[in-house]
Amino acid sequence: VQLQASGGGLVQAGGSLRLSCAASGRTIRDFHMGWFRQAPGKEREFVAAISRSGSGFGTHYADSVKGRFTISRDNAKNTGYLQMNSLKSEDTAVYYCAITQILWAYVDESRRYTNWGQGTQVTVSS
Repeated sequence: VQLQASGGGLVQAGGSLRLSCAASGRTIRDFHMGWFRQAPGKEREFVAAISRSGSGFGTHYADSVKGRFTISRDNAKNTGYLQMNSLKSEDTAVYYCAITQILWAYVDESRRYTNWGQGTQVTVSS
């Protein structure tokens, strides 16, 4: 499965962006999808995850983005999304989408993910 992340850019603090993650090669309906980010000089961190089809599309968010970011997916389009509102300068990072079939309890662990997109830069100016 190949993942292509897009939608990043430069936005002012308080603004919004919508990231997309398009999959090709096979359907991703049987995979959980996650978004991670990595800021310069920092480790990659979990942002959000959405469960695979058949699991009620449960979601999980990092505390730092809860209430501001919304993860979703459209299995018909084989695409996932991350809507980011009320952006802050500390949200500046390269954002990556990824998929996994691991147990839901581990979706915030990047090492559990098997396929990754190439990353899209999000820059929030204050």
